[in-house]
Amino acid sequence: MTTADPSTGAPSTGAPTAGAVLRPHAEQQYADELTRLAEHDDRARPPGWRLSPWAVTTYLLGGELPDGSEITPKYVGPRRLMEVAVATLATDRALLLLGVPGTAKTWVSEHLAAAVSGDSTLLVQGTAGTAEESVRYGWNYARLLAEGPSERALVESPLMRAMRLGSVARIEELTRMPSDVQDALITILSEKTLPVPELNTEVQATKGFTVIATANDRDRGVNDLSSALRRRFNTVVLPLPESIEDEVGIVARRVDQIGGSLELPETPAGLEEIRRVVTVFRELRSGLTGDGRTKLKSPSGTLSTAEAISVITSGLALAAHFGDGVLRAADVAGGIVGAVVQDPVSDRVIWQEYLETVVHDRAEWRDFYRACREVS
Repeated sequence: MTTADPSTGAPSTGAPTAGAVLRPHAEQQYADELTRLAEHDDRARPPGWRLSPWAVTTYLLGGELPDGSEITPKYVGPRRLMEVAVATLATDRALLLLGVPGTAKTWVSEHLAAAVSGDSTLLVQGTAGTAEESVRYGWNYARLLAEGPSERALVESPLMRAMRLGSVARIEELTRMPSDVQDALITILSEKTLPVPELNTEVQATKGFTVIATANDRDRGVNDLSSALRRRFNTVVLPLPESIEDEVGIVARRVDQIGGSLELPETPAGLEEIRRVVTVFRELRSGLTGDGRTKLKSPSGTLSTAEAISVITSGLALAAHFGDGVLRAADVAGGIVGAVVQDPVSDRVIWQEYLETVVHDRAEWRDFYRACREVS
């Protein structure tokens, strides 16, 4: 549908510009960094790769290029883990990123695909309702009825397209997919081919094709991988941030990026509030206060870094639109209570106990204590 541009009166197709996209893909958002890395990358590249394994790792972990320009870190964690992940993709093995929710599995998967093949959009989202067609292929039923099985009636899955192009295919939440759908991957991963018996043909993978899958074993309703499928993956376990400083840095960086993409009014993300949210999450999920003196009960939620980012982002929106523009305890209290109290019975008891035995006794947290009491 063609509409008029309200600012110029010129016809508009309705397609959003790059700057208007709510969440650009990694290869769009960091196109400049990927281009600069490619210009300075003189190392050997595996077939079909846009960058060398060294450059891919530098893109993920950040670093300085020979011209003095900086590559921003996308992942904060052990370098060896990323080197193992990248080295896996350089072989004929698929990569499985495993970890509890909020350990940046999806984030790492997207940026790996963007750096290796320049396209992170070949994605299958695993759910309980994911059908086998999402992994293999489907049919345009209007053409199928009119013409019978034909190339024109075939609808490629993201995996089939990745095989044709020699690109990275991504599968999110692999263990949420039904077991029979999971097993459709076995032939693709072992033989690097996808049979299409209706057309008496097959699609053979082009060099550069690989699969990155993510999974966690904390959510309910998980379908464990069969041993036959698990053997076809190299598994890299992504841990939670080791130190509070690392986690505070991750949250601050991501909140700044998200705030910019959402075009929130300029509001300073106070490190004090970020540190308090991260401290609460780390203490509750570990079951122990930071000084090691008090044991705590852990709530049912995961209280991950991703949830801390969400709490701070919501707090910034509150401070910008309904406050004085400064992030304060009252702006994050509602979000943090909502993140902790997932079960209205057991989690509420755990939260109240934490407030009264830990937060209440911290003199510098009195404003945070009052704000949480008001929303609790």
